[in-house]
Amino acid sequence: MKLYRAGPITLACVLLLGACQQGSGTGENSDEEDETPPVPVETNTPVRGDIYAVYSGTAPIEAFAEADVVAKVDGEIRELLVEEGDMVLSKQILARLDGDRLRLQRNESRARLKKMQRDFARNKELQERGLISEGDFEKLQYDLQALEASYNLASLELNYTQIRAPINGVVSERYVKLGNVIKTGDSLFRVTSLDPLVAYIYIPEREFRRISAGQPVHISIDALDGPPLVTTVTRISPIVDPDTGTFKTTIEIHGSEGRIKPGMFGRMNIIYDKHENVLQIPRRAIIERTGTTSVFVVEKEVAIRKQVKIGYSNEGMVEITAGLTDGEHVITIGHLGLKDESKVVVINAPSEDVE
Repeated sequence: MKLYRAGPITLACVLLLGACQQGSGTGENSDEEDETPPVPVETNTPVRGDIYAVYSGTAPIEAFAEADVVAKVDGEIRELLVEEGDMVLSKQILARLDGDRLRLQRNESRARLKKMQRDFARNKELQERGLISEGDFEKLQYDLQALEASYNLASLELNYTQIRAPINGVVSERYVKLGNVIKTGDSLFRVTSLDPLVAYIYIPEREFRRISAGQPVHISIDALDGPPLVTTVTRISPIVDPDTGTFKTTIEIHGSEGRIKPGMFGRMNIIYDKHENVLQIPRRAIIERTGTTSVFVVEKEVAIRKQVKIGYSNEGMVEITAGLTDGEHVITIGHLGLKDESKVVVINAPSEDVE
């Protein structure tokens, strides 16, 4: 029998193999002893209630009616009777111009008219007795009508020296000062109607069949506190703009009592459908990945992934049409990065009463 002496390299390999085998055994025992700690999560049970389908858009609030008050005759401003912010009624006098020249013209026209009326009355008696020709009498009639028109025009121009409001509203701008000399066509005031106000939303054509006149609208104004203002869709444009692919939706706002001002920014929520007494969970519980929608539920301290089908979503809640039942504990916080069948601990679970 031949004996072989082990060299130093061979001995080193044997020792290294033995060490690896011992280390492997130690690691298995360590994995068994060190278990992964449960992931803390918060849960909610589904609730039932009504949920609405809402189209949301933004638009500035505008005045439905607005008009510039322009001068219809030349003159100097002698009186200013209103100021910016004053409420006015249609035909109310806002300012007065000097009317000295126009008043003289009207008086002159009136005097000539009275003289012609007397002459016409005398010639009418003569015409009835056959002492004046029919042609001369007709000429007197035409002259009388011309003077009546001239007098009415002079009276109208004199009346134009009283500047009147064209509509009910508020004086939103005053362009002139006392003593200014103005010309025909100059703008003097702007009157803005505050009731109704209006907002125009341009909605994509794909929503055309869903939106219709009369649907409720909840309007939130960034500058105002309190609950949303409730109104309705007033009218829908029957055509779609080919350049933008949108259709115009008009929303009128009545009875705002001056709280809402033209130029404010509004968020419009048009409610076009409603599902009653449906299962709902918080929107944050939904996980959307690779075309699937799912949630995690807790069963015996283990997270179980369940695929669900969703419906309408509104105000942070989403409708569940399939995949969940009442009473299940849906993970709403802590589910990001969670794996199926991971151990969890519910940190918002109600504590049991201690006897």
